[in-house]
Amino acid sequence: MRRKGLGLILVIIFLGAIIGSAMGEVLGLILPNGVVKEFFLRSASFSVGPAVLNLIVFTVTLGFSMKINVIGVIGILIAAYILRWID
Repeated sequence: MRRKGLGLILVIIFLGAIIGSAMGEVLGLILPNGVVKEFFLRSASFSVGPAVLNLIVFTVTLGFSMKINVIGVIGILIAAYILRWID
């Protein structure tokens, strides 16, 4: 049995978050207004940057932001469960 690399683990969990968040947004469009819709559309945002690196010839701007909702967290948990079965 091989060990899973950190890169594979991060990619699988990141994909689970993306797919879960997208499914949550679609589910939010389908559901009628109310408490359930607010629960699924409630999200947390995290951001870093922008950081600017000016090298005279060119300028590089780096930044990162992430918005995840409840279904995104469920997607992460499902991805972590599926990761157990990937060899």
